[in-house]
Amino acid sequence: MSEPARYIMIGGFLGAGKTTTVGKLARHLTDQGLRVGLITNDQAGGLVDTKLLRGQGFATEEIAGGCFCCRFNTLVDAASKLTHDTKPDVFIAEPVGSCTDLVATVTYPLRRLYGDAFTVAPLSVLVDPVRARRVFGLDDGGTFSSKVAYIFKKQLEEADIIVISKSDLLADAEREELRAVLATEFPLAQIVAASPRQDTGLDELFASLMTDVQARRNPMAVDYEVYADGEALLGWLNATITLKAADEFEANEFLKQLATNVQGRLQLAGTEIAHFKMTFSPDDGIAGELASINLVRSDYVPELGMELDEPSTGGQLIVNLRAEADPASLVEAVKEGLREVSANFFGLQATLDHEEHFRPGKPTPTHRDV
Repeated sequence: MSEPARYIMIGGFLGAGKTTTVGKLARHLTDQGLRVGLITNDQAGGLVDTKLLRGQGFATEEIAGGCFCCRFNTLVDAASKLTHDTKPDVFIAEPVGSCTDLVATVTYPLRRLYGDAFTVAPLSVLVDPVRARRVFGLDDGGTFSSKVAYIFKKQLEEADIIVISKSDLLADAEREELRAVLATEFPLAQIVAASPRQDTGLDELFASLMTDVQARRNPMAVDYEVYADGEALLGWLNATITLKAADEFEANEFLKQLATNVQGRLQLAGTEIAHFKMTFSPDDGIAGELASINLVRSDYVPELGMELDEPSTGGQLIVNLRAEADPASLVEAVKEGLREVSANFFGLQATLDHEEHFRPGKPTPTHRDV
């Protein structure tokens, strides 16, 4: 009989750095000779995270149309598919960034129903330190309304490990002040500071995820009405766009200009961005080649992640935008941004192929073990 696979779930609010950390962990385990399967999750199809992880060469299944908790059977099916195709030693699952109550609705049922097939790692939850300092009143700045903040805090409450992600953004005193607040608010959690982009603090986290087991304690209480209201305040936009140029254009620069343009429009409307990310896949590039850009707060600077080495004549642009706003306003901001920025690149045409915009519905878990 084969050894049970390791199941690792890395949660955290929108923009906390989950995809970067998942990619780093997958690479770390692959370098150790382990087979790794990834499972991404979103409320709609066309996910930037899936594109980025597949672009790094990892076997990745995508679950769209709801959180893991509400699509539990699909989660198990996705794991089975990866098991059949690639037989992973380790599964790494990245849940929707606005999802909470994962212990009672995902990992406990998984352990109860499929305990022979999986060993379940501690639940790690990443937190953007700048966002967290604002939510907990340590700093001024753009933040969310109380019901959205309720989800943010509940994610941390159920964590076995809280990861102060992007810890390089804070001075030492600020980081320790945040650590003290988190330790007081969530005394059952281990707190780790890490910077996935700078490869610092990850060894401790990865060791815990591979050797420790999930704590056995009573699942937290969750007010599903407040949880649903918080999700319903968030606007969701996934879009796929074809870019076609009469001549070559600099896709990296296009992404920067588009992200900045849309950001400015939403700032003028008083919208707090939770996460805005895009990938561009050139038709004339090497297979798997990507450019990507990421914005995690309304008052932050859009950051290029992956960049193209050469200009392009066209390809596919994927847009994922989440903000506390009417989703129709997100569509309008992206459409107007595309129109204005495309005019800055001679002969560039942007065609919207598909888009989904909505507010997430009330979570209805398949199982909830208490």
